[in-house]
This record gives sequence, structure tokens and C-alpha cells, in this order.
Amino acid sequence: MNRFALPVLILLAACGTPQEQCINRNTRDLRTVERLIDETEGNLARGYAYEEVTITTTQWGYCPVPVVAAGQKAPPPRLCLDDVSETVRRPKAIDLAEEARKLDGLKTKRRQLARAAEAVIAQCKAAYPE
Repeated sequence: MNRFALPVLILLAACGTPQEQCINRNTRDLRTVERLIDETEGNLARGYAYEEVTITTTQWGYCPVPVVAAGQKAPPPRLCLDDVSETVRRPKAIDLAEEARKLDGLKTKRRQLARAAEAVIAQCKAAYPE
């Protein structure tokens, strides 16, 4: 459920009311910590993490055709080597005990941020009543 909350909040913030924008600005850290908690819980459930790696390969492609003046014949297309980058996700081994400690720390931080966010949300609601 939390995986879908962040994109929805981002969409609402883009076109939200001033109150929603105020709340969004002031609870960004809380949402980040919640996303990290979801990721860490997934890592523990799977027993491994994912890492994103960018792989660059060389492929043949057509070279850009130069612009020619009116009345001149354009040169024929020719092949060139182009570097193509692709980001892939691959499994990565993790220390499960360390991941569990990280999760405990993130949950503690989330409780602190949630308490701080309550006051900020109340201020936003007072400043921008709907």
C-alpha cells in the first residue's frame, strides 16, 4: 500500500491546494523514510537486495546526415558506432542482521518525524484552511 502512496502524493502536490502543497513540502523527509522502510522490509523478506547498474554497450546505428545547401545532393547514409546505456536491476547479497538493525533505526526515525509532522500539518491547516 505504501508503494502507491508516494506517487499519489506527488501527483496531488503538483496540482494540489496550497494546504496540500504546504503539507507535502514539510513531510518530504517522512515520505523518504517510509520509502526506505518499505525497501528494507522487502530486502529482508526476499533475503537479498536489488542494485541498479548502468551497462554501456556499443551498437551500430546511422550517423547524422549533414545539412546540405539547396540543389546539392545529400551524402548517402553511413553507419557509426554509438554507445548505448541501459540501467538494469540485479540481485545483491546483503547482511540480514545489519539490514534488520537498519530497519529498526528507520522505524525509530519515522516515529520522530511523524511526531514532528503532526505540528507542521496543524500549522499548514491553520495557515491554509480549505
